[in-house]
Amino acid sequence: MSTAVPKVDTVTVPEVMTALRLSRSKVYDLLRSGEIRSFTVGRSRRIPSDELASFMQNRLEECA
Repeated sequence: MSTAVPKVDTVTVPEVMTALRLSRSKVYDLLRSGEIRSFTVGRSRRIPSDELASFMQNRLEECA
């Protein structure tokens, strides 16, 4: 019996910094506040790419 592992694309904090054109401290502020959800593996923080897309979509809807 084989168990399927779901494919989850994740990005790192530096990749979020580049995508949003924000500083490291601002990205960590967003993570701390829960505006962008993330998880850690050891000392590495990962952000699901759909979470980043959802954050951007929510920001766009707020502006409309």
